[in-house]
Amino acid sequence: MSQASRPTDEMLPLTRLIPLAVQHVLVMYAGAVAVPLIVGGALKLPRDQVAMLINADLFACGIATLIQSFGVGWFGIRLPVMMGVTFASVSPMLAMAADPQLGLLGIYGAVIVAGIFGMLVAPFVSRMLPFFPSVVTGSIITVIGITLMRVGIDWAGGGAVAKDYGNPQKLAIALVVLLVILGVIRFARGFLQNIAVLIGIVAGYLITVALGMSDLSGFGAQSWMAPVWPFQFGFPTFSLVACISMCLVMIVVMIESTGMFLALGEITGSPVTQADLTRGLRADGLGTLIGGVFNTFPYTSFSQNVGLVGVTGVRSRFVCVAGGVIMIVLGLVPKLAFVAASVPQFVLGGAGIVMFGMVAATGIKILAGADFQTNRHNLFTVAVSIGMGMIPLVSPRFFSQMPPVLKPILDSGILLASATAVVLNAYFNGAASADQTLAEAASAARGSNHV
Repeated sequence: MSQASRPTDEMLPLTRLIPLAVQHVLVMYAGAVAVPLIVGGALKLPRDQVAMLINADLFACGIATLIQSFGVGWFGIRLPVMMGVTFASVSPMLAMAADPQLGLLGIYGAVIVAGIFGMLVAPFVSRMLPFFPSVVTGSIITVIGITLMRVGIDWAGGGAVAKDYGNPQKLAIALVVLLVILGVIRFARGFLQNIAVLIGIVAGYLITVALGMSDLSGFGAQSWMAPVWPFQFGFPTFSLVACISMCLVMIVVMIESTGMFLALGEITGSPVTQADLTRGLRADGLGTLIGGVFNTFPYTSFSQNVGLVGVTGVRSRFVCVAGGVIMIVLGLVPKLAFVAASVPQFVLGGAGIVMFGMVAATGIKILAGADFQTNRHNLFTVAVSIGMGMIPLVSPRFFSQMPPVLKPILDSGILLASATAVVLNAYFNGAASADQTLAEAASAARGSNHV
């Protein structure tokens, strides 16, 4: 094992690196292609153009992941991060798709402006770090995990829009995947334990193949190579209202990313500094700009992969660097992407329950380091912020009478929890110093027990 300055800088041998990278890709793949499918369907694009959207998305995912995890100059937090299209952008993009004056090219123009905006404001957002002591970060990360559990449960049921959602056979396979993962974690050692999620997914996939539940019928129609070019759909158009809406989405993304980065810093034992946070948020902006140029959408750090880091205990960022390379290859080789896409969502669901639960558990562990004995105000901060974060999850129609322009904010439980926790902590305790916040993060990291 190489002696690296940080656990995240460890370089693994290829025999370990590639399976771990494939594991990260399989975990994020369904989410990565979901937004192009949704937007392509809303625009009623023909199948070949939807395929172009998916290929472009995978390609841009890979580039954004390389920038974020490997780091390029002023860009990239240099932690094990996989990048994908943010679901916070779906609602405003669907509204743009419905406007005949905007359409896909109007969406791309707004995405490009949002990416530039994100890069410009990243240093200012990162200065909010003193407002994120353990009582705030723990609350936010707990809500992130709980919110993600809905995704994992929907996967296990066969996908939220599946006609046979909750099919007992699918639930049984998801349970098998879960049990295999837990069995490997309990009884295996070393590298096999690190790829427990991959082993579980492969086991579940083989069962679906044996039962005829995986559809590979379209494999022969896929091409081997499909180059991705900038502006394949035409040159973007720019609308002031659309650009402002997407910049608002970018703020939401950056606040959510702050929580993800702080969680990763805690999980990997590499506390995030203000400079790290600036580079990470700036990479979110650059990834979004790249997305607009290469015919795709805004990018953010995928939280499901944060959970995977917690499950495996593998902290090397080079695993995600390799994952980024794989995503680029998938974007250029549709046949390989088709095979990855054939893994049913209910197979991923068994893994999702473990991974997303780990994110929530990380938040609870951080909260354990907060002072609840001498400062009872912290209890109120946690209680109200988690309650606010649950609103979109348990009552999606709660804000249905609010102005549509507020939808990106009010639909994000993570953002509601973040804003509430920051405001209440400042109200009760004031802002901690940056040094105090970082000292708390370092203390939590030293106390971590990785899987």
